[in-house]
Amino acid sequence: MITILIAGAGASGMCAAITAARQGAHVILLEKNDIAGKKISMTGNGRCNITNEAMSASCYNLSAQSKMEGWLQRFGVAKTLEFMKSLGVVTQSEEGYIYPISGQAVTVQNAMIDEVVRLGVEYITGQQLKKITPVDDGGFEVKTTGGLYKADKVIIATGGLSGPKSTMSTGDSYYIAKSLGMNVTKTYPALVALLSDDKDLPSKYGVRMMAGIRIKEIEDLYEYGEVQITSKGISGIPVLQLSGRVAQYMADNNGAVTAFLDFFPTYSDDDFANMKKDIIEVSSGKTYIQVLDGISNHLIGLMILSRLGIKEDTVIDANSIDNLERVIDNYRNVRINIVATSDYASSQVTKGGVDLNDLTDDLESVHTPGVYVVGELTDVDGRCGGYNLQWAFTSGYIAGMAAAGR
Repeated sequence: MITILIAGAGASGMCAAITAARQGAHVILLEKNDIAGKKISMTGNGRCNITNEAMSASCYNLSAQSKMEGWLQRFGVAKTLEFMKSLGVVTQSEEGYIYPISGQAVTVQNAMIDEVVRLGVEYITGQQLKKITPVDDGGFEVKTTGGLYKADKVIIATGGLSGPKSTMSTGDSYYIAKSLGMNVTKTYPALVALLSDDKDLPSKYGVRMMAGIRIKEIEDLYEYGEVQITSKGISGIPVLQLSGRVAQYMADNNGAVTAFLDFFPTYSDDDFANMKKDIIEVSSGKTYIQVLDGISNHLIGLMILSRLGIKEDTVIDANSIDNLERVIDNYRNVRINIVATSDYASSQVTKGGVDLNDLTDDLESVHTPGVYVVGELTDVDGRCGGYNLQWAFTSGYIAGMAAAGR
C-alpha cells in the first residue's frame, strides 16, 4: 500500500487526504495547529463561502489562468458540490455564492475532520514540517518538529503568509519548496484594505457607499460594489478584489497609487447631467450641505466641500450655480491617495508562491517527482467570493488522486 504524507490540514490538505484515502492509500496528515481547518472556520465571515456558480479561469491571477481552465474542468463547482454531499454537508446558493445551509463555516470544517478520521487517516496535530529529503531507494524522509516519517509521496499544503496569528500559516514551506528545486515568485498580501494618509477622510465609523473604484496607475483595474471609507483608508469587497494587484504594483514600483471613487457609477453622462439639473433647480436658498445631503452621505459631502474650500453653511444663490455644478461633479471623481496595503496578518490570501511552471498538470514538482504542492502555497490567488476555497478543493483533489496513482 502506498503511503502519502500530507503536511498541512487546511481545506486543500484535508481534501487531498480524503481523496487519497478513498483511493485506498495509507495517508498521514500533519497539522501545525491543535486542530485542522482553522482557516475554513473563518472564511466567508464565519459562514464559509465554499465556491461560486460564476466560476471561470478569469477569476484568478493572470499567471494561473492558462492552467486553471484545465484544472477547473477536472474538479470544478459541480464536483465540489458532490464532494460536499459526500461529506454530508447540505449547501445552498445565495445569488451564485455557495454556502453550507447551516450558515456556519464550522459545519464544513467538522465534516472534513470527521471524514478524515472515518477513513483511518493518521491525523497528527502540533507538528510543523521542517524538511523533505528524497531517499536513494525511492520515497522520502520527512522531518517535522515531532520526528521523522517515511512516505512514498508527499503533498505540501501548508498555506502561504496570510493570517499568521490565527492560522499559524507563516510561509514556512517556501524555503522547503526552494530546497527541492522549485522557484517561488514574489509574494504580496491580497484581499486586504488599502491604506491612505489623507487627513480629510471620514472619521469615527466611516462610511459605506456603493461606488466604482479605479486605480490611476493600473489602466485596466476597475471594480464596483460597496466601499467602506474610514480615516485609515478604504476597504469592502471591491477594494479587496483589486488589492493584490495594487500591492504588487506598489512593491514593484516603490511608490503610492491613487484611487478614484465614482459614487454614481451606474449613471450615464446624460443621466448624471439630468440629475444635476434637477438638483440645481431646487437649490436656491439652501446651504451647500443641505443640497449635498439629498444626493449622498453627509460625511462625503463635508469632505468634498472641505477639499474645494467651501463652507458647509454657505447659502446658494443665482451666482452659485456654476460652483454647485462643480461640487456635484466631484462625486464622480473622489481622489484618495493610497500609500500601503494592510499586511499579511489582515490578508485573506497570499498573492504569489510556488511557480506553476515548476509543477505538472497534476501539481507534482517537475524537479522532485513525488512531491506535490497545493492550495495557497502555489502561485494562485482568486477573487473574493469562494474562488480561493474552490482552488483549495480543486488542487487537493487533483494532487490526492495523482499521488494515490489514479
